Amino acid sequence: MAKIFYLLKQNNIKNSKIFGKWFAHSKTVETLNTRKMANHIAEHGSIYTPDVVFGVLEKFRSCLLEMLLNSKRVKIDGLGIFFTTLENEKGGAQKKEEFLPQKNLKALHIRFLPDQEAETNISSREFIKKAEFVNAEVLAGQLTEEDKPGTTGGNTGGGGSSSQGGNTGGNTGGGNNPGSGGSDMN
Repeated sequence: MAKIFYLLKQNNIKNSKIFGKWFAHSKTVETLNTRKMANHIAEHGSIYTPDVVFGVLEKFRSCLLEMLLNSKRVKIDGLGIFFTTLENEKGGAQKKEEFLPQKNLKALHIRFLPDQEAETNISSREFIKKAEFVNAEVLAGQLTEEDKPGTTGGNTGGGGSSSQGGNTGGNTGGGNNPGSGGSDMN
């Protein structure tokens, strides 16, 4: 079973309703770049060399961005859907005629909605069932000062969840943005 490492951190925000409570925060052990991921894929019995896999992943990245910037969603079967959402500046435009993208839009976010079809469901509620959780303190000596238990950091509110897995960028007045949640990848 896969191992998901976590650290326990206490909420030390004095005015918080959850002051003093403890919450788990995911702790990654490595970030794989495209080359490392290509090598990993090639090692799984692939007939393709790491260089061929790397080329496909690079092409996928550039084509994904191209499609997103053309207002298209991209569904990868068994993985999920990539799409964009808009973040508006606070306050909005006074009148419809006064709205200007360069003035009223704050950001364009890339979002991901996990596949929720029965046989490949990796939604938040199903994905958690596939993991074994291990307190990262077992990695003694490998923690930075920021990661040590009892320090405030990260999502001191406990991370929360929605059917889409949380929200990392927010949508201020974004209107009708289905699945506007993102993933909290530490």
